[in-house]
Amino acid sequence: MKRFLIRSTLAASMSVMALTGCSSTTNSGVLGSERQQLLLVSNEQIMQASAQGYNQLLQEARAKGQLDTNPAMTARLNRISRNLIQQVGLYRADALNWKWEVHTIKSNEMNAFVLPGGKIMFYTGIIDRLQLTDAEIAAIMGHEMAHAIREHSRERASSQQLTQVGLGIAASVFGLSQGQTQAASILSDLGISLPHSRTQEAEADKIGLVLMAKAGYDPNAAVSLWEKMSRASQGAPPQFLSTHPSSSTRINTLKSLIPSVMPYYQSARR
Repeated sequence: MKRFLIRSTLAASMSVMALTGCSSTTNSGVLGSERQQLLLVSNEQIMQASAQGYNQLLQEARAKGQLDTNPAMTARLNRISRNLIQQVGLYRADALNWKWEVHTIKSNEMNAFVLPGGKIMFYTGIIDRLQLTDAEIAAIMGHEMAHAIREHSRERASSQQLTQVGLGIAASVFGLSQGQTQAASILSDLGISLPHSRTQEAEADKIGLVLMAKAGYDPNAAVSLWEKMSRASQGAPPQFLSTHPSSSTRINTLKSLIPSVMPYYQSARR
C-alpha cells in the first residue's frame, strides 16, 4: 500500500511537472547551478512575503531592545557582507542591485538567514557561542546568500504547491480515502520534500564556498565552522528525517569541494 500511495503521488506530481516545465534562477556553468528548478510561484509573491516577514521581525526585535545592540558586531557583518555581495554577479547580475540589508538580533539562539532580496539577519548567539572568525561568518553568510540567489524559498513553495496538486489528483483518480491521502502526504514529505531540501542545502554549500573564496576568505573555514556546529548540535535528528545533511556528511562533502574553489581564494589573495 505504501508503494502504491507514493507511486500515485509521484505519478500525479510528475504529470503536472511535465506540463509546467523547469528553469533556472542562476547562470549555467557555475558550481552549484547545474540543477534545473521548478518555479511555479512568482518571484513577486515571494519577495512581497519576504519583505513583510522581515519588517515584522525588525519591528518586534526593535520593540524588545534586541536589534543591533552591538554596533561593532553589526559593522563587522556589514564589512563581510560587502565583500561577499561583490561576488554574486557570477551567479546572477541582478542580485548586485538588490536592496541588501544586514541586522543582528541579540539572542542566545544559533541562527542566521538571508531572505529573498538580500535581507541578512544574524542572531548574536551563533557568533558568540561558536566564537566565529570572519572566514567562518563568511561561510555561514555565503551559504545563506546562496539560498537567496538560487531562490530556494520560491522553489520550496512551488514544490509544495505541486505536491498538493498531485495529492489531489491521486485522491480523485485512485479514489483514496482521507486516511490514505494523509499517509501519502507523510510519505511525500519523507520521499520528496525532505530529500529535495537536502539537495538545496548541498547546493548552497557549493555556492557559498565559491562566494567566500572569491571574496578572499579561506574556504577551509567552512569545515571548521561545521566541526564547531557538530560539537554544539549533539542530539540532532537522523539525516533521513532532516532537511540538513548530517554534520559528518556535510564536512566530508565540503572537504572534497575545497580543491575546486581554492584557485578563487588564491586569486583573491593575490
